[in-house]
Amino acid sequence: MEKDPLSAASDTDVSNFNKNPRVKLYILNENRAWDDQGIAHVTATFVNKLKGISLVVRKEHEYTLMLESKIQPYTAYQKQQETLIVWSEPDSFDYALSFQDKSGCDEIWEKICQVQGKDPSVEITQDVIEQESEELEEDHFDDMHDSSTGMSLPPCELSRLEEIAELFNGSLLTPIKREKLTILIENEGYVKKLIDLFHMCEDLDNVEGLHHLYNIFKSLFLLNKTALFEIMFADDVIFDVVGVLEYDPSVPQSERHRDYLRTQTKLKEVIPLNNAELVQKIHQTYRVQYIQDMILPAPSVFEENLLSTLTSFIYFNKMEIVTMIQEDGEFLKLLFRQLADDETDDEKRRDLLLFLREFCTFSQTLAQQNKEAFIKVLSDLGLLSMLEVIMGLDDPVMKSAAIDIFSYIVEFNPSMVRDFILHEGQKQDDDDLLINLVIEQMISDTDPEMGGALQLMGIIRLLIDPENMVGKVQKAEKSEFLGFFYPRCMHVLTAPLCANTVDDKPSKDDYQTAQLLSLIIELLTFCVEHHTYHIKQYIINKNLLSRVLVLLKSRHSFLNLSTLRLLRRTVGLKDEIYHKHIVKMDLFRPVAEAFVRNGKRYNLFNSAVIELFEFIKAEDIKSLVTYFVQRHFKSFEDVEYVQTFKTLKQRDEQHQDRLLNRTGATDTYTPTIRSRFRRDARSLEEEEEIWFEQDDDFDDTDLSSKVDLFTTKLEVDYEPISKLLGNNKQAAQSTNFGRKSPPPKVFSKSAISINIHSSLMGGLTPGSAPVLSPSNSPGTSPTKPSSPPLQENLPPVSANKQGVVGLVDYPDEDSEDDENSEVSDSVLPPAKKARLST
Repeated sequence: MEKDPLSAASDTDVSNFNKNPRVKLYILNENRAWDDQGIAHVTATFVNKLKGISLVVRKEHEYTLMLESKIQPYTAYQKQQETLIVWSEPDSFDYALSFQDKSGCDEIWEKICQVQGKDPSVEITQDVIEQESEELEEDHFDDMHDSSTGMSLPPCELSRLEEIAELFNGSLLTPIKREKLTILIENEGYVKKLIDLFHMCEDLDNVEGLHHLYNIFKSLFLLNKTALFEIMFADDVIFDVVGVLEYDPSVPQSERHRDYLRTQTKLKEVIPLNNAELVQKIHQTYRVQYIQDMILPAPSVFEENLLSTLTSFIYFNKMEIVTMIQEDGEFLKLLFRQLADDETDDEKRRDLLLFLREFCTFSQTLAQQNKEAFIKVLSDLGLLSMLEVIMGLDDPVMKSAAIDIFSYIVEFNPSMVRDFILHEGQKQDDDDLLINLVIEQMISDTDPEMGGALQLMGIIRLLIDPENMVGKVQKAEKSEFLGFFYPRCMHVLTAPLCANTVDDKPSKDDYQTAQLLSLIIELLTFCVEHHTYHIKQYIINKNLLSRVLVLLKSRHSFLNLSTLRLLRRTVGLKDEIYHKHIVKMDLFRPVAEAFVRNGKRYNLFNSAVIELFEFIKAEDIKSLVTYFVQRHFKSFEDVEYVQTFKTLKQRDEQHQDRLLNRTGATDTYTPTIRSRFRRDARSLEEEEEIWFEQDDDFDDTDLSSKVDLFTTKLEVDYEPISKLLGNNKQAAQSTNFGRKSPPPKVFSKSAISINIHSSLMGGLTPGSAPVLSPSNSPGTSPTKPSSPPLQENLPPVSANKQGVVGLVDYPDEDSEDDENSEVSDSVLPPAKKARLST
């Protein structure tokens, strides 16, 4: 190594240099082992003799030069383990700098990335091909050496075209060669020279030369370099590039792409564009997109990333176009004024709307923050009101464009659309609401495959999805919008379903109607899974499941499965209110009939029915087990290929035996389908939690309806117990603390056995009797309620406690909590909603 002229530097220079990051320098020797060159300090600084920023490594204390390496734009530097930088010099060795601390490594790495124009967050600055063996790696560095020292471009002549094509194609093999070739092409203006040769070949009708030029320009695209794309896509070059790509050797007859781009395509300025740069950018983007989609061969699975830079080029062009239009505030205002103007003719309005759709499509390239600003600008200009008007028109082109724009807005910001609908609902009838117009468009789709209806169904689902109701007001937004949607919009959505199921079979069973009904049922299934309370009330009040199950008689299998899927989701919620509704309306009857009609065919419908009852068996839903066995087991008793139905039969028989053995009074009380069975404490607690949490969706005006619902529920729950207690009149009177009274009733207007306390009702007032305490016990004082009594006192039922438990107990559900449960005599704290105290 030559003697460093700076080795005799002053002590001050040495001291200053030693403040640079402290490293160990390693060099890879011929045996592929790293040799330690000693401790040193490194800096990245400009070196005159190398004419560029270089890594300068000097030995610690001695200040002697150990390494001076220019940071080349094509050299692959690699950062490892946060404190190690490794690279290969094309004409010498592999080097490694091991830093004492991470901060020093980050400092030098940032300088390297700055020179090469890379993001410091990367761990490797250039693409590196992993080698499978040391021999391949040595060959790789030989290629690096050749590319850096011996590569040069042949003279751009007709006789050298084949040589040029081979050179370009061979340079694609390694990153280093690609980098070197790119620099040579850019520095020598080689693209323009190749274009001149193209003109000569076309004039001479030199087909062989044109084929060589096609291969050369194909290699230029595969170099995947933005600098070359900027040259090839300039206004004065791009048509010639398209012309070269017309002469594909694998295609016998060349395509006339240039003629199409020049004569068949024209920029239609629906509103004059005064920005020349914007117009040029639009033309360029369209032509480059055409090259990518129509001219270049479609990449295979292994070549998807070969033209990634071309895709990025188009992406950033679109972003620039959107930004320039958005910054021109007058342009958008003029656009919306003309759309809203009654004097604008339909053709002009159609062009304006198509431009707006394309504009919204381009805007998807914006960053999140910029996209939010873009959507807000459109909203302030009255976009949603304008779309509402256009959806009511008969023009299918404008209607389709409006739906596409509306879909884009909903996908990005559904809350904004929900707010618009709620405000609109305060002053418009149901028929004029935007969301009802969307539903009607879905229903009236004329496409046999229902493509437009499917898109609109997705929009509706986004609007009613509680998962995207985010933010601090999520709960309020959910309550307010769903409270609006069900009374104002749900009848529009279910109208085709109800109209087609008036009789005991579908009135229309053509393919298009079946497709529409399948989409509606899919939305109802989504509501069952996500809305809980609102859809539950709607299904029960409208007896909707009975209407839906009529569709099991449809001849379309996909509609049968959609129908069964809705019932399965309803059962899957394990909600006792749904279960009671299924039993009351005998909703398994159409399922059993459809199963019988399906016969012995082992198809998807057969499996879906079996899975439904397998779920009931696995979850041990006793009310549905008893109902199924007593009403519909005969339809399934011949099924031998699964044991599901026989197991359900056995479980019901065992359950009935347990009931009879525990009560010891088969002549007094015979369990029937309407018998109430005790659920375990967890099931009851979960049901109560769901019930009372759902009450948040109501205001105080719904209080009376809730009390009536509780009253009905409690009457059914305690009917069998009341009968048993009535038959044991004398025993009940003897336990009434000496007070003469009528036979005890579990539920009546004069003595309610359930204590309901609620913040809405005032809760338990001081001095009110604890649950299950006699009305004349010490420490209690009678109170006169100002409304129908919701909490009164019941004579103790401890004398009959054992009998009651025997009526409803299951061995597999016994728990210490059930056997030892007692109600505290202390006053319970006020609850958020009315809650059962038993």
